[in-house]
Amino acid sequence: MEAIGAAEELDFQPCPRYPHSVRGMVDGRPWAATLNSERGREMKRALGISLVVLIVLSAAAQAPAQTQKLAPLKPALVVIDIQNAFLPDMSESDVKAALPAINECLNFFRSNGLPIIRVYHTDPAEGPKPGTKEFEYPNTAAVKPGDPKVIKNYPNGFKKTDLDKILKDKGCNTLFLCGLSATGCVLATYHGALDLDYDAFLIRGAVIGPEASQTKAVLDICQSVDGASLLVMIKAALYEAKK
Repeated sequence: MEAIGAAEELDFQPCPRYPHSVRGMVDGRPWAATLNSERGREMKRALGISLVVLIVLSAAAQAPAQTQKLAPLKPALVVIDIQNAFLPDMSESDVKAALPAINECLNFFRSNGLPIIRVYHTDPAEGPKPGTKEFEYPNTAAVKPGDPKVIKNYPNGFKKTDLDKILKDKGCNTLFLCGLSATGCVLATYHGALDLDYDAFLIRGAVIGPEASQTKAVLDICQSVDGASLLVMIKAALYEAKK
């Protein structure tokens, strides 16, 4: 069909009756006259088709937003590398504040029946060797033998481990991370979680780094929650689970 309504064919002129408006001229004829001609009928048909297409596309674009429902939050606590071998190399102020905070998180998740995963690091050449005191968490850590245990060889706790499988088997979609180090394995595991489409948050006050300033910087550039926000999020998740 011949192209219609080309820009060069339109000649808008001042309307004598309304000087501040314009009237359209198409092919030298008034716009209204053109609409009543065969050419005008073609233009109206094309316009009608265009409007239908726009309506359909608009409805399709809006449909996902109207039907999408947020998945309920199913949290897990992931404790990373608070091992005797690494704690002496960390910021003293971070260690002093974070270890009690991590225990509070452990007790809170445990009391609410929520999953707790403990992650340990070892290097095949440099250790710490599993089964040694250096490999273990401090005796004061409130972990339990029944908490799933993941041993990793890379900074990212998901790389070549069963961490993703354990979490998926438990139906978890939101991870709260604590432990060490802020600039190393915690940060790597955080990004590993995002790559696998988990929602991930660092817990402020429960992350340890080589320098306190570095810990703060990492917390500022990642999604993070303080204790009060964590409490609200978990209580909301538990309430939704009971509905």
